[in-house]
Amino acid sequence: MSGPLQLEFILSAPDLAQLPDTRAEVAFVGRSNVGKSSLLNSIAGRKKLALVSNTPGRTQLLNCFGLERTAATVVDCPGYGYANVSKTTRASWQPMIERYLLEREQLEMILLLVDGEIGPTKSDLQMLAWLRANLLPHSVIATKLDKVKSSQRDKRKRELSQACSLEASDVIWVSATKDTGIARLRDLVRLWLS
Repeated sequence: MSGPLQLEFILSAPDLAQLPDTRAEVAFVGRSNVGKSSLLNSIAGRKKLALVSNTPGRTQLLNCFGLERTAATVVDCPGYGYANVSKTTRASWQPMIERYLLEREQLEMILLLVDGEIGPTKSDLQMLAWLRANLLPHSVIATKLDKVKSSQRDKRKRELSQACSLEASDVIWVSATKDTGIARLRDLVRLWLS
């Protein structure tokens, strides 16, 4: 079992140009309130590395974290979909995120987080289609496995992967609350950042 990723907060940036130089980078993207910050805290083995809130839309900038003793970084992007912020603020996120994902040369992998309890939303499927259309490297991470009844898990895994046009084995299922799948995800992030 792999230990926590030694991540440290570097900065929050409103634009790609303000991010630090890096050798390799992994980005977390997903709907507001899908659990990006909780998952980031879980892979780092720290409760308060990334701000966790019950209010959708708290992550409003590109939050950059450095992997200790390497020149690699992880970026937590603002969520798409509903957010408890002004329409103007929410409208500014899309071009910021798109520019970052399209132009960040060091970006090795985009982790698209989908709520495993409710399955992919229309906005999740639109993001997935956009990533595919732009030939961007990505993996689908299904969060909140602990909220899916154990008797329904196999069915939910099939439904979610089919909705994303993926094989069931291509979706990485995790629970930040129960640490399920976290060791595997840590190993993958280390691999992408190596």
